[in-house]
Amino acid sequence: MTTAQEARPSTPINADGLLQGAGKLWFIVAALGQGAFIAFILAFYGARTATGDFEGWNEKQLIDGHIAGDDAGNAMFAVHVLLAAVITLGGLLQLMPALRRAFPALHRWTGRAFLVLAYVMALSGAWLTLVRGTFLSEVSAVAILIDAVLILVFASLAWRDAAARRIDSHRRWAMRTFMAVSGVWFLRVGLMGWVVLNQGPVGLNETLSGPTDIVLVFGCYLIPLALLEIYFAAQRAATAPPKILAALMVLAATAFTAVGVFGTVAFMWAPHL
Repeated sequence: MTTAQEARPSTPINADGLLQGAGKLWFIVAALGQGAFIAFILAFYGARTATGDFEGWNEKQLIDGHIAGDDAGNAMFAVHVLLAAVITLGGLLQLMPALRRAFPALHRWTGRAFLVLAYVMALSGAWLTLVRGTFLSEVSAVAILIDAVLILVFASLAWRDAAARRIDSHRRWAMRTFMAVSGVWFLRVGLMGWVVLNQGPVGLNETLSGPTDIVLVFGCYLIPLALLEIYFAAQRAATAPPKILAALMVLAATAFTAVGVFGTVAFMWAPHL
């Protein structure tokens, strides 16, 4: 005679639900962190720019902020920094399915604006690196330029597939664009997450050329892109184990992102507000 425990069928893990839930949780944490990023840009750079206090940009440690006499460089810096808030907000809006379903026309127009701004951000970032020389080391400069190229390629492919009504392919390329565009945010979150977890700047230096720096300046977009590809592959998988493994990886990334967001807000942005 079987016991009640033996007779009760085991409940299978809902692998698809777990994967989807992990993705939603990461997005919530990232949205909160990027919302803080937008707020900081507007409160610090936006306020100073609006009042004409361009020298005030330098109150926060920068590679090159306001430089007297460099009108072109100062203008490009302002465009690049202030549009970072706009494109970050636009990217978040694009990734909200409820908003997309409720307001499809808004989704299309904000999507076009997001992709145009992606081109602007990539090209202005490349200009600041190559023409103004805004970088701390050759390694970080190469990382910036590779990210700029990826943004241009991904945005072009997302636009192509949207025009051809290949919606699933467009969605994937748009998400890749979002990850690459968010590289600056991911870098800050990665640096501060590492510092908080290690209780110090292990492997970091002031020129972003330490061993950890090198991993993070490239990893700030390559790691999120790799995790996104793992997520896509898990969605297509026919069995549960790949979905569960991918969900666990996303949950681990979510935990690290949360630590990094806390560190960035507490130690990198709040002291300047």
